Amino acid sequence: MAPSRRDCRCEMIFLSGCLLLSVWGFQPALAKVCNDYTRHGLDNNWYKTDGEKLPIMVLMPMNESALMSSISQGIEPAVQLAIQHIRESKRYSFSLITEIYDTECDNAKGLRAFFDAICYGPKHLMIFGGVCPSVTSIIAESLEGWNLVQLSFAATTPVLADRKKYPNFFRTVPSDNAVNPAVVKFLNFYNWSRVGTLTQDVQRFSEVRNDLTNELEKADIQIADTESFSNDPCVNVKKLKDNDVRIIIGQFDENLAAKVFCCAYNLNMYGSKYQWIIPGWYQGNWWEQANSTNCTTKKLLTAMEGYISVDFEPLSAKQIKGISGRTPQDYAREYNREREQKGVEPSKFHGFAYDGIWVIAKTLTRVMELLRHKERHNTYNFTVDDREVGKMVLDVMNETNFFGVTGQVMFRNGERMGTIKFTQFQEGQEVKVGEYNAIADVLDLINNTIRFQGVEPPKDRTFVRLQRRQINVPLYSILSTITILGMLMAGAFLFFNIKNRNHRLIKMSSPYMNNLIILGGLLSYASIFLFGLDGSFVSDKEFETLCTVRTWILIVGYTTAFGAMFAKTWRVHAIFKNVKMKKKIIKDQKLFIIVGGMLLIDLCILICWQIVDPLKRTVEEYSLEANPQGRDIAIRPFLEHCENTHMTIWLGIVYAYKGLLMLFGCFLAWETRNVSIPALNDSKYIGMSVYNVGIMCIIGAAVSFLTRDQPNVQFCIVALVIIFCSTITLCLVFVPKFVTMRTNPDAATQNRRLKFTQNQKKEDSKTSTSVTSVNQANTSRLDGLQTDNHRLRMRITELDKELEEVTMQLQDTPEKTPYIKQNHYQDVNNILSIRNFTDGKDGEKSLKNHLEQKPQAQWGSMDPSRISRGPLEDINSPEHIQRRLSLQLPILHHAYLPSIGGVDASCSSPTGSPTSSPRHRHMPPSYRVMVSGL
Repeated sequence: MAPSRRDCRCEMIFLSGCLLLSVWGFQPALAKVCNDYTRHGLDNNWYKTDGEKLPIMVLMPMNESALMSSISQGIEPAVQLAIQHIRESKRYSFSLITEIYDTECDNAKGLRAFFDAICYGPKHLMIFGGVCPSVTSIIAESLEGWNLVQLSFAATTPVLADRKKYPNFFRTVPSDNAVNPAVVKFLNFYNWSRVGTLTQDVQRFSEVRNDLTNELEKADIQIADTESFSNDPCVNVKKLKDNDVRIIIGQFDENLAAKVFCCAYNLNMYGSKYQWIIPGWYQGNWWEQANSTNCTTKKLLTAMEGYISVDFEPLSAKQIKGISGRTPQDYAREYNREREQKGVEPSKFHGFAYDGIWVIAKTLTRVMELLRHKERHNTYNFTVDDREVGKMVLDVMNETNFFGVTGQVMFRNGERMGTIKFTQFQEGQEVKVGEYNAIADVLDLINNTIRFQGVEPPKDRTFVRLQRRQINVPLYSILSTITILGMLMAGAFLFFNIKNRNHRLIKMSSPYMNNLIILGGLLSYASIFLFGLDGSFVSDKEFETLCTVRTWILIVGYTTAFGAMFAKTWRVHAIFKNVKMKKKIIKDQKLFIIVGGMLLIDLCILICWQIVDPLKRTVEEYSLEANPQGRDIAIRPFLEHCENTHMTIWLGIVYAYKGLLMLFGCFLAWETRNVSIPALNDSKYIGMSVYNVGIMCIIGAAVSFLTRDQPNVQFCIVALVIIFCSTITLCLVFVPKFVTMRTNPDAATQNRRLKFTQNQKKEDSKTSTSVTSVNQANTSRLDGLQTDNHRLRMRITELDKELEEVTMQLQDTPEKTPYIKQNHYQDVNNILSIRNFTDGKDGEKSLKNHLEQKPQAQWGSMDPSRISRGPLEDINSPEHIQRRLSLQLPILHHAYLPSIGGVDASCSSPTGSPTSSPRHRHMPPSYRVMVSGL
């Protein structure tokens, strides 16, 4: 007897509570109660009899006003066609009866339909269907309590893949997540390792995006940016462009897809540089139906051209007869004929529904075989309950494996391992370009079907090619050639200086100091070669060593050259500007000590620098520059520097030390700018060199700092500054000497007296001076001293005449020799003293006193007969000339030797031997200061 309507209402309330309990995790033992109340016509003996009609519960929206009802209308012909083919195959001992219950894609109505099927319908062995994700998930969560297994053909939501929550749920259609392994395989095929995602803020798409993120991480593909949007995607699309995302994977429906591509068109994110990958389940001509943007259809088609869509394959393309004995193409023709007869639109899920019915048929057949086998081997009364039957159905479903119209039908944890197809939008239509077999994990792209906008697939990023900013080779060659010429010139000067080191002109200018100047110039020249080397010539480790070596060479070379010039300038200043200095010898050894002290300070600074904070190779990268020859290649210039942590401090120390020396050197050069000494004629040129070095170093350091990011300009300036300073210094020091040696090689020996002048007049430069009077020179008394000097020269001439008379008397009257020697030898000493005399105050006084003390009568005591003769007649006679020269030349030679560094006049007599009488060796002391090798 059938239950009354009131009883059914009570049962419905009771069953609703049972279902909620099952959803909350309680396993209801009430399914049996429901079956008892509803008095199902079948029990668990259904497997015993052949020819039984086995009912299958079908849940899907059938009301035309319901959401996704079009899918169900297109599914019904495929289901009926599958049942017909199963019956015609005669391989199954039963026939399937489908009972369709309308869920209307509403949760409440879907639950009501499910309860009606449980209460009023027959005892269903399985549930087929589930289209709407929300309704399907609610029912699937309670299946375990009812010992039922559900097989869906259209529910693609990834939520249902949770086996802990939905252990009894299967689907013949791949889930939305099934496309992710195919997308990863496609990315790997084109070596795209950097992508971005653009996802609509909906749970369905968010779940796909999260699963895709995991798949990309497993494949070691970088996700450059992940963007989500709700309504307006333009801001997010621009962010993708700003992050240089070229391969964009989109997850959004067709309503927002038009907005996305409109934004892409406005931002110029289409064409040969970009590749869009979107879902492939959009309806045909979706851009026309969903176009609610400001972009025209032409603009949308332009932006959409070339996009790749990914979706499951609705029908297999293989010409293979499946379980029904038909190829997928044969089935498609029959389906379209049935659909057209019923006047319904096609559904993309019809092939999965068709294969689903075959899955149910094979599963029930296998379960019947298992139950019959157990019954035969059981001697007692064999009974089976719903729980055991449900478990057997679940196990058999997991073992399903056959070829259907949608390809190989196989489940893995309830998920269909199907085929994913790739289509490309080409000239207004989608063209299939390949497919992915999830079972074999193989991507098969159809040859010559996929077309990219450019000559090759887009790059997954703007490839940044690091380009070293290096010294231009022709520039390096030119400056190196100039440097070599400078080094050859320095070598020639060194050879000239060494060869003529004993020549008076070279010897008086300190040849050893000159050698140091040349050595410093050579080191400075050598540093140019090192400054022109970078990472294109040497390795990174060698570059760091190069940083240290070139710094040491330049600093030591600068100190050697400048230190030698500084020392020579200091000596000139000490001699000519310190009037109190008397009788002090400034030798080269002292100058070596000065230069050595400067080098010692440099070494201390450099060693501390190297130990505490050594120079390292650092790379400075600059902003990207477009490469006109490469559409997806940008150039990022980089420049190698020699730097350390406290570079400013160390450079400050070096600059401060060198700057102070430079200032002091410039001061000395200015103080000695008017000094002009023929024998020491390089003091003025040294001053000019100091000025040049100081000015050029300041200019070079400033410009080099400002052109730090322009290596060619910086190297050119640094090299030219070094070349100019070194060349000018060497030329100013050595060219005048070379010219003098070539034009007048005896100039230094002919003029043995030092000269000091203020007005630089030619006649003043010929004035003979002594080194002592130079140290005590006073320019304000120069004119008076020159007058006295002229008067004394006249007096020397008179004394020469008297000396001749004395000599003649010695030869004529030998008996008077002792007396003459005794009375007139003092006159000889006077002559020698005058010969040693120069423009000095002490010399002037001594000469005047001597002349005042010498009475005129003494000079007039000679024979009047001889005096009465004409002076020209007596002096110019051949006999007198011969006699006078025999005596005067040794005396004059002996008198001039002290002034040029010879023996002291007090050591020997003009004509006598060292053993002569002491009175013959007595000479008045000379007034002088010895200057050694200035």
